[in-house]
Amino acid sequence: MSSAPSASLTAEPFSAGLARTATGGRLGLLQMVVAWGTGQVGLGGEVVVLAKAHTDFDVQAFRVTFFDETRMASCGQGSVRLWRLRGGALRSCPVDLGEHHVLQFTDLAFKQARDGCPEPSAAMLFVCSRSGHILEIDCQCMVVRHARRLLPTQTLGGPHPQKQTFSTGPGIAISSLSLSPAMCAVGSADGYLRLWPLDFSSVLLEAEHEGPVSSVCVSPDGLRVLSATSSGHLGFLDTPSRVYHMLARSHTAPVLALATEQRRGQLATVSQDRTVRIWDLATLQQLYNFTSSEEAPCTVTFHPTRPIFFCGFSSGAVRSFSLEAAEVLVEHTCHQGAITGLTATPDGRLLFSSCSRGSLAQYNCADPQWHVLRVAADMVSPDAPASPSTLAVSRDGRLLAFVGPSRHTVTVMGSASLDELLRVDIGTLDLASGRLDSAMAVCFGPAALGHLLVSTSSNRVMVLDAASGRIIRELPGVHPEPCSSLMLSEDARFLLMAAGRAVKVWDYTTQANPGPQVYIGHSEPVQAVTFSPDQQQVLSAGDAIFLWDILATTESDQSFPGPSPACEAGLGTGQLEDAASRASELPRQQVPKPSQASPPRLGICARPPEGGDGTSDTKNSGAPRTTCPASHKAFTPARASRGPHSAKGTSLPPASSEWLRLKAVVGYSGNGRANMVWRPDTGFFAYTCGRLVVVEDLHSGAQQHWPGHPAEISTLALSHSAQVLASASGRSSTTDHCQIRVWDVSGGLCQHLISHHSTTVLALAFSPDDRLLVTLGDHDGCTLALWGTATYDLVSSTRLPEPVHGVAFNPWDAGELTCVGQGTVTFWLLQQRGADISLQVHREQIPETVGAGELTSLCYGAPPLLYCGTSSGQVCVWDTRAGRCFLSWEADDGGIGLLLCSSSRLVSGSSTGRLRLWAVGPVSELRCKGLGARSSSVFMERELVLDGAVVSASFDGSVDMGVVGTRAGTLWFISWAEGTSTRLISGHRSKVNEVVFGPGESHCATCGEDGSVRVWALASMELVIQFQVLNQSCLCLTWSPRCCGRPEQQRLAAGYGDGSLRIFSVSRTAMELKMHPHPVALTTVTFSTDGQTVLSGDKDGLVAVSHSRTGITFRVVSDHQGAAISTICVTRKECEDLGVEGTDLWLAASGDQRVSVWASDWLRNRCELVDWLSFPMPATTETQGHLPPSLAAFCPWDGALLMYVGPGVDKEVIIYDLSQKQVVEKIPLPFFAMSLSLSPGTRLLALGFAECMLRLVDCATGTAQDFAGHNNAVHLCRFTPSARLLFTAACNEILVWEVSGR
Repeated sequence: MSSAPSASLTAEPFSAGLARTATGGRLGLLQMVVAWGTGQVGLGGEVVVLAKAHTDFDVQAFRVTFFDETRMASCGQGSVRLWRLRGGALRSCPVDLGEHHVLQFTDLAFKQARDGCPEPSAAMLFVCSRSGHILEIDCQCMVVRHARRLLPTQTLGGPHPQKQTFSTGPGIAISSLSLSPAMCAVGSADGYLRLWPLDFSSVLLEAEHEGPVSSVCVSPDGLRVLSATSSGHLGFLDTPSRVYHMLARSHTAPVLALATEQRRGQLATVSQDRTVRIWDLATLQQLYNFTSSEEAPCTVTFHPTRPIFFCGFSSGAVRSFSLEAAEVLVEHTCHQGAITGLTATPDGRLLFSSCSRGSLAQYNCADPQWHVLRVAADMVSPDAPASPSTLAVSRDGRLLAFVGPSRHTVTVMGSASLDELLRVDIGTLDLASGRLDSAMAVCFGPAALGHLLVSTSSNRVMVLDAASGRIIRELPGVHPEPCSSLMLSEDARFLLMAAGRAVKVWDYTTQANPGPQVYIGHSEPVQAVTFSPDQQQVLSAGDAIFLWDILATTESDQSFPGPSPACEAGLGTGQLEDAASRASELPRQQVPKPSQASPPRLGICARPPEGGDGTSDTKNSGAPRTTCPASHKAFTPARASRGPHSAKGTSLPPASSEWLRLKAVVGYSGNGRANMVWRPDTGFFAYTCGRLVVVEDLHSGAQQHWPGHPAEISTLALSHSAQVLASASGRSSTTDHCQIRVWDVSGGLCQHLISHHSTTVLALAFSPDDRLLVTLGDHDGCTLALWGTATYDLVSSTRLPEPVHGVAFNPWDAGELTCVGQGTVTFWLLQQRGADISLQVHREQIPETVGAGELTSLCYGAPPLLYCGTSSGQVCVWDTRAGRCFLSWEADDGGIGLLLCSSSRLVSGSSTGRLRLWAVGPVSELRCKGLGARSSSVFMERELVLDGAVVSASFDGSVDMGVVGTRAGTLWFISWAEGTSTRLISGHRSKVNEVVFGPGESHCATCGEDGSVRVWALASMELVIQFQVLNQSCLCLTWSPRCCGRPEQQRLAAGYGDGSLRIFSVSRTAMELKMHPHPVALTTVTFSTDGQTVLSGDKDGLVAVSHSRTGITFRVVSDHQGAAISTICVTRKECEDLGVEGTDLWLAASGDQRVSVWASDWLRNRCELVDWLSFPMPATTETQGHLPPSLAAFCPWDGALLMYVGPGVDKEVIIYDLSQKQVVEKIPLPFFAMSLSLSPGTRLLALGFAECMLRLVDCATGTAQDFAGHNNAVHLCRFTPSARLLFTAACNEILVWEVSGR
């Protein structure tokens, strides 16, 4: 620990070598600068004071030079000084500022040389000011070389106008700056982060924030700029992609109260910054932010059973908020003073509130309007301090306790009747202060105990009998300051207190009162404390929100009122660990003991737990074998219909004259197994998406695509030389065997095509010398095959007696192979005689002491160790020389699907999404102990929780960093050193329903069955924004047109399965409006051409017309009622030539093969039918068991034409002329179309088919080309407005095609 004088800290920069740091603090009229030595901290030493100096000039910022850690610089009001540390003293000299000596300087930075040379550029110092001046100072001559001033733009118009750099008038108030060798980052009070060249000639890039930018920092490579705002936001700007990433949001003032919700795992907080925020406790991300500008929120609580929370305000109002609609539901104003207490009964039937004027209100929450039942005056003490614990309800909901009617008494009432049952006088004389003792906070214990806890102003906690008021026990002198908040855990084991700036934890079951454990970290008084819903964490709120992990063991069979024997010892030192640390993932010192039946944790989207369905019970060895043992290891290919080559009439173009070129793939096949490879030494990175192998450059994001597989790829394997990649796919409808392709990594060409397995290939592995390739069939085939890599001829094939889940070569002996499966480990010895290879088999049963019936993964460790994972979450270690298991430990709650090992570290990945790093160095020494070896030598170093079951992983040799794939379709970059997981590749979890494009084509947006709306940067296809709605599918989406306001006012309209329609602001990343125009699921939505009206269709055939600003539905078109609306298309057209008036021409197509065309002028509330088309349909025209959709669109190159596809007598595109009222052309198709898109710029027509094929038709020449690549029905295709790109989607795969000139 280091201590400094009590002063306000202004700066604490570190030197480049982390051996020096300096701080500035104000003591009265003088300011003190302290230099600290930090060089010994990394070696276990302490921070020491090197020198101190008192100054009478202002210090606002302090920087240590990167080329000499004894030299520093500071700036402040009218002052820029250069410092030097020499001989234990700090000395400074001022820089001659000339006419700039009156400026208020805010920050400074040293210029860095591009070549690392400290001269001459390292001697240049940049200083910024509140007036917008930036001074460039020569540190050697101590003079100002250049003075520039950044001014607001003088030019109107343009999204990013240039800034003038020197003039008179008000400048940009600069709060912070940071330098890289090539540019300067400037943060200012106007909310902008701007990047400038070092000559400040023009703005290179700027990013607008929601509040004044308070701090900026450029990464050493200049590719990222970190920024913080005074509104509590922290994020970084990625300069190559020009995308801003939000890292964290926070309150900007002390937190006053908090509440937790058990079902959804949410946290609510209220703060002096006048906001109420809802957080997800699993991800620690902010979900909602409610702001009140006129009145301050004071206290908050959740409804126990509904997605509602209640908030009390300083005006006396109590309001309920819907978490689903993000709006106020009901407001009551029965109080005259600020709300001081708010609590609900556990069954959610009653709510109670108290105010600063002493009144108590009771509400009926069973009623949706939760009307007021009673209001009683002079009940709660008006003199009681503001605290979240002044009002409490018992755990069974029968009793209500509060401080009142005076501060010296505590009253207990019946919660339903509000009849007074007990009044306890605690007003004993405090001898230390000479005043009567008063109550500060109240809390009930579990109902079985019947305890009521009261903290007092004399720093005591009294434990009372809630029925009689008898004092059961007393905790004296709990803290020098009164306890403002207290909470007892559900098992009555831990008592939690907030006392001053500390959090205290008592072992409540120990009668001897050994004293509490004290945990510090808050810099201001703690306002509220509570336990997390699962009782595994402690939350404390004050200057910030802290999360602490409870490391003490818990007893599930503890009974009341007597204490459990396990509790008698009390808490050990350090058993409550500061989490604010879940982000850093501090290592644990012992192997965790998971519960036998832990409940699933719900994330942002409520869904079944990964790996939770279909897994059989492997502990019952007598049970018959299931069809699919270890479902988390089985590969289930996505349903696909017949391939494109199986039908007549297809036209696959030659490679040299293709109209489309595959540019990018968005998504990763999370249902594969080991279908991602990464080699850090060469940078080779490949993964699968459907039938494609995607090879991606992690630095540039450029992709190569290796097609050829006829079905979805199940697994990959990279040779040890990194020159050959093998990929295997399932069996297609046109082949009898699964296909294995062998690729040349350098050229990307398929060198060999082999097949042998009749069912899906589950695993591939190369021998250590790359001379052999082993392939493993799934549980249906149970076949093991060996291939010689010289010619890739089949060397040996064996039918396995039972399903096997994993196979691996011994890295130290190319002649040894191991398989794991149900109850056994099978060791194979390869013996070669000439060209023939024979296999000798040795099988070992899992010892009964291990208790695991099914092995699901394996990897070799240091010789002769073999690690195996089980379906029950255990890891067992085998001695391959002796053929025995000598060690096992519980590593997870779910099945271990993946293991990777270096000599002393082991990575395990499970079906629960947990990725854990284990220290296994001592395991080799335990071999001689046999099954008597204890697992205490193995401990977990780190843990990361990902978004789904772990299905693939590749790490470097030391297992420090790697890439991990999950079943959710996400690829993560893992850094164990930093304890972080960074999303590399991500797509929708389920079917993509729509793709739309923003004006200017800088961004696109997608929506899916997973309830998300995602906004992507079109250039890089990186995810920029995601809007998530819980428990709903997003079925349709549209982007506001170009004419609708300025670019920063662009909006998205999304339709959902519950009939709701939400309007999202893209620039503000927030929901603007929610409306409910339909009683059933929406199927399509679009804006009018002026963006002021939204047209939406539903599955019952109704079309609703609503105002996009107010949400009012002012017209419903019911002509298609009875058949789902499949398409609504709008175009701007003068309709006089059609004989009707209107500004918009729009059509609606429905599932009964009908198309209606309308002319409308919504400003005048006019809508008139132009034409009505009906198309015949034969009795059987199903595709994949479903009727093909009826789709129609206006022709962009001829406004009088519309195109239609759908079920009919023939497979064709019908072109209809609105002016002639007749069909003018028909284009034959090989299949019924599932999707349709027309190119705005060229006469191209794109069609997707259920046969996994895409067709592009040139309507000018009548020629067509077909393209394969998808693994499922191409249900969506969309041209970008410029027609340079074509997006296609099949299930959750998105392919981006580049349209070439013809």
